[in-house]
Amino acid sequence: MSIALKALDLAQALIRCASVTPEDGGSLDTLQAALEALGFTCHRLTFSDDNTPDVQNMYARIGTKSPNFCFAGHTDVVPVGDNAGWTVDPFGAEIIDNVLYGRGATDMKTAIACFAEATARFLARNGYKFGGSISLLITGDEEGPAINGTRKVLQWMCEQGETLDACLVGEPTNPTALGEMVKIGRRGSLSGFLEVHGIQGHTAYPHLADNPIPRLVKMLAAITDAALDDGTDHFQPSNLQITTIDVGNAATNIIPGNARAAFNIRFNNTHTSESLMAWLRERFNSVGGDYDLEFHVTGDAFLTAPGPFSDLMSSAVERVTGQKPDLSTTGGTSDARFIKDFCPVAEFGLISQTMHKIDERVAIADLENLTDIYETVLNDYFAS
Repeated sequence: MSIALKALDLAQALIRCASVTPEDGGSLDTLQAALEALGFTCHRLTFSDDNTPDVQNMYARIGTKSPNFCFAGHTDVVPVGDNAGWTVDPFGAEIIDNVLYGRGATDMKTAIACFAEATARFLARNGYKFGGSISLLITGDEEGPAINGTRKVLQWMCEQGETLDACLVGEPTNPTALGEMVKIGRRGSLSGFLEVHGIQGHTAYPHLADNPIPRLVKMLAAITDAALDDGTDHFQPSNLQITTIDVGNAATNIIPGNARAAFNIRFNNTHTSESLMAWLRERFNSVGGDYDLEFHVTGDAFLTAPGPFSDLMSSAVERVTGQKPDLSTTGGTSDARFIKDFCPVAEFGLISQTMHKIDERVAIADLENLTDIYETVLNDYFAS
């Protein structure tokens, strides 16, 4: 069996585990067996928190010396959606016309299989005394609330004296073809929940009521009328989107007592979540009136400045694919937002076209090339 088929076998085995977040479905058992066969020491870590499901995670390491190069990813997947809409079993890991189908094929079980096979090749070439360590940080809640996963694994690592020197996250980063994009940062995400209070009353007697809707509209206009910024060399402009407006009033002769709205800001590194919260309160206070405001921050923006690590990754991608990748910060959030506090981090994985979709899939050729890229990254990193 060829080396590439070993990665394919592991990818299929992982896809056949129905690990819809937060369920593990046996995926970490499958991965642990493959890594232990290579000589990794695996730590299974289950974390809990109030009002969230328990989550299984794993930290695996081979070697005891520095530098410690880490591959990071997740085995949990999103629900399959309309099962009847799939042309194959979502967890069957079928291969049709040299394309592997299944939930997690793109996001991101195949990349994890490529982590393992790239490491196996590297060890076969260089032996086990290569002057450093290779680790895998694998979580089971990246697609969920991200409370009991990577963040807590990193805390556990600090308590154990584990350090990371560089990290490659295997999220799907390429828009249409493998080799287009390495991600060196991510925008932050802040959601706001605004409730404006008034006094309910009869529409024929507005002087006896206080309609909150006009104030809510003015408040929303105050935060949408002007651009947040013009972007930076590495980030697109920040954007604010209203996601819902809700009064809950079905009657035409009642002035409601409360009006609610929610919004989300995807912001670049000219802002922090704290600075945006202060800006929002200032804008809302300029309108005045009684209101409540709550926030949920998924993560702040971050950037791993272009330099030796991004150069190494770009070189590996270009040598395998023939294409020089863009260094980008587009897209949503990932667990790299936690890892960036511990070491330089960048992301490179498969094509994002079918992630979270019906008939999620990856071309076998892309699986083979991704394994080559990860192996090249390891060779170059430890050679330097």
